[in-house]
Amino acid sequence: MPDLDSVADALYGLDPGDFVAARSEFAAQAREAGDRELTAAIGRLRKPTVAAWMVNLLARERADELAALLDIGAALRTAQRRLSGSEMRKLSEQRRRVVAALERDAGRLAADRGRSASESALREVGRTLNAALSDPDIGEQVRQGRLDAIVESDGFGDLSAMPLTVVRGGSDRKDEEDRTRSSREKAGKREDAERAAREAEIDEAAAALESAHSAAEEARAGAATAEQELARHEEEVADLRAKLEHAEQQRTFARRAAAEAKKRVVAAERAVSAAEAHLARTKN
Repeated sequence: MPDLDSVADALYGLDPGDFVAARSEFAAQAREAGDRELTAAIGRLRKPTVAAWMVNLLARERADELAALLDIGAALRTAQRRLSGSEMRKLSEQRRRVVAALERDAGRLAADRGRSASESALREVGRTLNAALSDPDIGEQVRQGRLDAIVESDGFGDLSAMPLTVVRGGSDRKDEEDRTRSSREKAGKREDAERAAREAEIDEAAAALESAHSAAEEARAGAATAEQELARHEEEVADLRAKLEHAEQQRTFARRAAAEAKKRVVAAERAVSAAEAHLARTKN
């Protein structure tokens, strides 16, 4: 029986439509092996969204390109610490090009597997890749290729427009537009997170139902086997009782025959005695 890491690697490489059935099969194998902890852990693995699945595809099929993107993220963090505006703008441009290329690759990889990626799903792939750039922990999650939902982060923002000097003042209208846009983006992120949570909850409920069906089928199969065993033993008992009854009848007949034989022996011995007495009288 494989361990949880092997199971997760296998499951998150599958099409989302095949995930639940495969998870149930792995859980059944763990249950048959008697590993209750592994069974429960497998049951907790959540079906990936289409966007998360496409990021997992990139981790498997475009590992080198993904590693290059994460290297850009490390360089961006270094430039940010140094407050190097020119370097950050250059790296940010590279980041956009690589993210755009990986988004296209994700769409092609999905299409090769019979799935048409929507624009919203591709945007979610891009947001997850940008989150991986800005946060090394998220980058490692993406590299492992086991995401069940998109991961987002504030990230570096649009660094290509970062000024070399600080400009004071500014337009109040521009600030208001920025705040409105930021609020809309945050609301969109919350909606995405809530939708992913609902989908995960539905998947977990479906997995629990499937596990319950599986357990019920096993219980019914066990009950049927037990009924068959009971019927077999009852048949054996009935057969043994019939044999016992027949043996008791034979014993009764044998006792009667033995008693009659003893009577005949006694009668014969009396006849012998009488004959011997008669012979003796005759001789005299």
